[in-house]
Amino acid sequence: MVTGLLLFIIAFISGAYGIIVGAGGGFIFVPVLLIFFNMSPSIAAGTGLVVVMLNSISGAIGYVKQKRIDYKQGLLISAGAAPGTFIGVWLGQYSSPQIFYVTFSIVTLLLGFFLLLKKDSGQIKSTAKGEVAVTLEEETTEVGKSKYYKVYSLLLVGVILGSISSYLGIGGGWLLVPILIYLFRVSPHYATATSIYSLCIYSTIGVITQIYHNNIDWVVVLWGGLGVIVGAQAGVFLSNKISGNLIIKLLSLLLIGTGVQLFISK
Repeated sequence: MVTGLLLFIIAFISGAYGIIVGAGGGFIFVPVLLIFFNMSPSIAAGTGLVVVMLNSISGAIGYVKQKRIDYKQGLLISAGAAPGTFIGVWLGQYSSPQIFYVTFSIVTLLLGFFLLLKKDSGQIKSTAKGEVAVTLEEETTEVGKSKYYKVYSLLLVGVILGSISSYLGIGGGWLLVPILIYLFRVSPHYATATSIYSLCIYSTIGVITQIYHNNIDWVVVLWGGLGVIVGAQAGVFLSNKISGNLIIKLLSLLLIGTGVQLFISK
């Protein structure tokens, strides 16, 4: 019971934080399973992905009500992520645990420092309540990119995210949010909401493959799932109260902290 309550609290915190930054919460939950519960990488990834799925579904429901999701972008990313999830599961089955930790820590550290040091490019122009998303339909050929090129780019991004999501069990929102903000010029609040929407679609596919490979601890899912479902709603509420720049800084700190923790642990 004590362990279950601890998992619930950790999941609540990771769920709320994950929804705010559009990352699904796996960045906190999976390292906890790896470091403090001594789970193997494959089981931690599979279990974490189920929790991420539950978190993203709960969060997406909240963002739908706030009308902050770009459905076309989300569906395109999800379409690319679907085949990517199979690549991620395959990598998880045949790569060594050491590669898992090293890959995880290096990627998170690099991206975290990039977001922390990145100056405001001018596209984050307002606070949450007054922010307007730049959607796929509204953008024309800005910075020399055609609409079709953006479609193919979003599909490619989806393949990469789907692979990473299933491989690491943490979802791909931590990478998708900065891509949407800096490459596709989507405002942070809409980027996080769209990320969570696409995540709830392609993480479901990844969960099915993880179930097939029997990589899930269902007791952990029970307690963690309850925590992230409640935490997601708290995250949706809080995300509408903070600025876009703060969302980016929170994401960068999360990435750096997770990367350092895993690097030290192994």
